[in-house]
Amino acid sequence: MSRVPARAAQSGPTGSGPSKKTPGAVPECIPVVILCGGLGTRLREETEYRPKPMVEIGGRPILWHIMRLYAHYGFKEFILCLGYKGMMIKEYFLNYQPLMSDFTIRLGEVPSVSYLGDRESIDWSVTLADTGLETMTGARVKQIEKYVQAERFMLTYGDGLASINVHALLEYHRAHGKLVTITGVRPPSRFGEMSVRDGTVSSFNEKPQVSEGLVNGGFLVCERGFFSYLSDDDGCILEQEPLRRLAADGELAAYEHEGFWQCMDTYREWQMLTRWWESGTAPWKVWA
Repeated sequence: MSRVPARAAQSGPTGSGPSKKTPGAVPECIPVVILCGGLGTRLREETEYRPKPMVEIGGRPILWHIMRLYAHYGFKEFILCLGYKGMMIKEYFLNYQPLMSDFTIRLGEVPSVSYLGDRESIDWSVTLADTGLETMTGARVKQIEKYVQAERFMLTYGDGLASINVHALLEYHRAHGKLVTITGVRPPSRFGEMSVRDGTVSSFNEKPQVSEGLVNGGFLVCERGFFSYLSDDDGCILEQEPLRRLAADGELAAYEHEGFWQCMDTYREWQMLTRWWESGTAPWKVWA
C-alpha cells in the first residue's frame, strides 16, 4: 500500500475514538470501494500463497475486519478491486455461508444442503471486480466507475485497520463540500524517542506517534466527480497525480484521525495485529 504525506490537504478536526454503541441508520446508500489487488511484496511470508487482504488475523482475513468496521456504521455495499490472486477472494465470498454456518448435506441423485443457522448474520452486497494483475491503484478505481451507482462513495485499502468513526468522517466530508476527504494519521514510529540534556537521557518514549505531518491513512470519502481525475491507463497511481491535482485545485480535505491506525505491510505488523486480536484488546474492533 502506498502512503503519501497529506500535508497538502486542508486540515480537519481530530477524529473521535471508537464507539461501542450501535450507530444509527445511514441516510444514504454509499458504496465502499476497497483496493485488494496489490502484490504485497513486503509481506512475502504470507502473500506468496494468498493476496494480502486474505491474510488472516484471528482466523478471519484482514479484509473481513475492514468490511466489518464499515458494516458496523451501516455501510454494507462493497466493491472489491481484485488483482493478484483475486480468485481466492472470489472463492471466499462464494463459499462464505457454508464456511460460517453449520449445515446438513444430503448426498444422492438429488443432493441438497440445509443450513442450520448462521454463526453470524450479515446482509452485505459484495461486487468483486477483476481490475488486472499489474494495474496501479488509480486505474483500479477508474475501472469500477461503472459499478458505482451513487453520487458519493468511500474508498480504502485492503490492508489498513483503524478505530475511525466513519459517521464523523462522513459528516466532516459533507460539511466542507470538496470532492475528496482523505484520512490523515500519525503512525507510530519504528524507533524509541529519547530526550537528552547535557548527555543525560531525561525521558524515553518507546515507539511514539510521529508528531510532524500526516500520512495517508486511507478511509477516503469521494464525490463522483473524483473519477474525472483518474485514468484507466494501468500506470495511473492514485497517490500521485490524481491526489496532487486535487490538492492543487483545492478539492482535497483531510480528516485528522488521532485514534488507532495500523497498516499491515510487514510480517512484524501482522504479528502485532494478531496479538491484539487474540488478547481481546484489538483497538479496531468497535463492533459487539
